[in-house]
Amino acid sequence: MDFFTLLSVEEAQARLLAAVRRRMPAERVATAAATGRVTAVPVLAAEDLPPFDRSSVDGYAVRSADTFGASEALPSYLTVTAEIAMGAAPTVPLNPGEAQKIATGGALPEGADAVIMVEHTEQSAPDEIAALRPVSPGENVMHRGEDCRAGEELLPAGRLLRAQEVALLSHAGILEVDVVRRPRVAIISTGDELVPADQVPAPGQIRESNGQALQALVRRDGGEPTFLGLARDDETQILALLQQGMAYDVILISGGSSVGTRDLTSELIGRLGSPGVLVHGVKLKPGKPTILAVADGVPVIGLPGHPVSAQVSYNLFVTPLLRQMQGLSPEPEFRPTVRARLTKNVASATGRTDVVRVRLFRRDGELWAEPVHGKSGLITTLVKADGLVVIPSAREGLLAGDTVEVEVLE
Repeated sequence: MDFFTLLSVEEAQARLLAAVRRRMPAERVATAAATGRVTAVPVLAAEDLPPFDRSSVDGYAVRSADTFGASEALPSYLTVTAEIAMGAAPTVPLNPGEAQKIATGGALPEGADAVIMVEHTEQSAPDEIAALRPVSPGENVMHRGEDCRAGEELLPAGRLLRAQEVALLSHAGILEVDVVRRPRVAIISTGDELVPADQVPAPGQIRESNGQALQALVRRDGGEPTFLGLARDDETQILALLQQGMAYDVILISGGSSVGTRDLTSELIGRLGSPGVLVHGVKLKPGKPTILAVADGVPVIGLPGHPVSAQVSYNLFVTPLLRQMQGLSPEPEFRPTVRARLTKNVASATGRTDVVRVRLFRRDGELWAEPVHGKSGLITTLVKADGLVVIPSAREGLLAGDTVEVEVLE
């Protein structure tokens, strides 16, 4: 197989994801700390939710039959026999012709099958109300088990836990939940010109930034990053860090964008284990020199050294990989996107996927996308951009005034 033939983005993604069989094991964490985690197994309800019939409005618990035919012209008069305290079980049963005052969330007394809103009543006497309209059985009532029955599935396996899922688990009394362990990602930066961010660069040197950016992106995607350090463009140093990375679930190595060094990086990755390098170069701008490999079950991704290229390649290949390893679909069902009109022409080569950075703004009530031009080594182009426009490989660019879909940057 010729690994040095450039593949399309879609072919490269498919080849990588098909080769990675590793899935993260389960671990138990406190529900209060589970936001952003993924359920490892289905979560079942231990009890009915809600555990009792409760009111969904402020009003009066009634027997619905006592209100049939009620109107403002001919109200139904009901004797108020009790007020139900919040957080307490009702102690007085409801008899025909009676009502009990109840607040939102209060438990319905025995005999009640509906709640009439306070706005639909009038105080006709100190212990009497006039119902000004009828209510049907079950109206304004949340029935026991209406949310979920005991033993039913609250959440499926593979559900990303947001604030609302955490609230549901807490409501159900589930204080711990089995989630997928975060993928542990080793990050390596290479380059003779790089120095740590806390150092003053000498002439010809620059501060390293990819390691910091990749750590932030890995955390965003549910992973646990570890920066193993900087390596010069030296076989011994790079190989030592790669071998150290084999103790992790994924290895990301950035840098080595020159032809000779890129070939060295690919050759060293190939030494780590089989099947080795799967993809060496992608029909992508920016991000052409991306390397995708698997070594004895550990995915190894070689990202370009230029910051823009590295982040574009990361989003296209590492994000789907980390999602799949956590039991999620590699591609989310939806992405935060907006539709906008281009301010100027954007050129693209047929057969290559181009990712264009754009700035969004409104003019005359319309949303516009202005391309942010700049070389892939200029980090400020990412900071200035609000979103990305992907030009598919079949297109020969876009024209000013075209309506495009913009993926909003997080």
